[in-house]
Amino acid sequence: MPGTGESARPAPRSGPVPPRRSGSDNSVRFPYPSRGGSPVATLSPETGLPPETARRIDALVAETQSTGRAPSLILGVFRAPTAAGTAPEGGLVHVATAGETPPPDPDIQYRIGSITKTMTAVLLLRQRDEGLLDLDDPLDRHLPGNPLGAVRLRQLLGHAAGLQREPDGEWWERSAGADLETLLAGLTSDKLAFPAHRTFHYSNLAYGLLGAVLERVTGETWWKLVRSRLLDPLGMVRTSYQPAEPYARGYVVHPWHDTLREEPRTDTGAMAPAGQLWASLADLARWGGFLAAPDPEILAPDTLAEMCVPVAMADPDSWTAGYGLGVELHRVGDRVYAGHGGSMPGYVATVSVHRPSRTGVVGFANAYGLRVGSLPLLGRQVLGTVLDAVPRPVRPWRPATAPPEARIAELTGRWWWMGREFQVSWHPSAEELVFTQLPAGAVPHWRFGRDGTGRWRGRSGMNEGEILTVRRDPAGAATALEIATFVFTRDPDDLG
Repeated sequence: MPGTGESARPAPRSGPVPPRRSGSDNSVRFPYPSRGGSPVATLSPETGLPPETARRIDALVAETQSTGRAPSLILGVFRAPTAAGTAPEGGLVHVATAGETPPPDPDIQYRIGSITKTMTAVLLLRQRDEGLLDLDDPLDRHLPGNPLGAVRLRQLLGHAAGLQREPDGEWWERSAGADLETLLAGLTSDKLAFPAHRTFHYSNLAYGLLGAVLERVTGETWWKLVRSRLLDPLGMVRTSYQPAEPYARGYVVHPWHDTLREEPRTDTGAMAPAGQLWASLADLARWGGFLAAPDPEILAPDTLAEMCVPVAMADPDSWTAGYGLGVELHRVGDRVYAGHGGSMPGYVATVSVHRPSRTGVVGFANAYGLRVGSLPLLGRQVLGTVLDAVPRPVRPWRPATAPPEARIAELTGRWWWMGREFQVSWHPSAEELVFTQLPAGAVPHWRFGRDGTGRWRGRSGMNEGEILTVRRDPAGAATALEIATFVFTRDPDDLG
């Protein structure tokens, strides 16, 4: 694993850093004035949030900083780029800070802790997509001779392996990191606290092992993979292995007299894939934007959607929190947020995204005394406030430039199955047939894309992955549509 020598990107700087407002990168582009030492930053009205929403967010941030006794707290709302023209450049649309004066700006680094796990998971899924491994591979296939050999990579990713939380030895987050050989030497079969999939059991150790798998299958260090496959393509120049000035110092706040104890900035060695990295708010917003709408050159959108499917429920009694493949999932009302929280001695962090609207929240505080979970909870509260206040962007309707080919056009119109009426339409931009049960809204749409001559493959709803076959008469005219043995006909009296 790399040490501090690999962390010098960019060169250290000192003094206040003005926010970046324009350029070819995807950095913060909006002004963050600090008038008269005000503890809260605001944004220009044409790109930010409704004033009442912004004030509500600012108040929530100030309250959390005060009650949590954090020297500084910074939180940002972002939108990922959309093809519909909303927030075309993406990036932060509102930033609120509380605590230190002058307040931190979006360029200052904090430690992101376990948000690092999302990057490790993306890298592993990318290797799967490239054919270098399978998620159902036993760990022993890539780390031969270890006593946990039957454990699967998928189980480690989703904290469903039953593996203990931490490696042996001193607390890895606050001590000099061990190398991989030492980490593996400490493994014994009794590190499995539960049978696989018995319960959700969060394991930092699992991600140390997954980082080792990445190194074995690629021949590169975990940090080099993060830098070359993720940070550089996304323009995340303020994300590093070790801190690069300007960065916030991390503290523990004394419980009785409010004094601060500065925490060490450690190299966690073989455990780095579980929580080593540092990032600025602007960079973390870029990463959140990727989790909301991934660049297909880095990871296929379908693969990221796969990461957001629960592997284990963290609260089986209420089913409001789960874990996917490297991603925390939280249900609040009828919304599901994906992301991750992070903590390292002296720091807490959060990223939370609502993927359907490509909207998210990122935040940092530099006090370990801030109650665990309170910053992610604040992030979800702010995200809900934003989504309630700002209407979801509506993609404008555009007329088609030409009718579909005849063999597609004849599939559109009314179809019937067991007395139920369906409308089939053609969406040229997505090249999909869309089934709508009438009256519209009764059930979710079914979308089908072409999958070979005469066949279509389901892309949504209960028929996702199912094959639609067109039945034709001797003259070649379409007479019925068959989906998984269910036959749709033009006549409600014809049951196929």
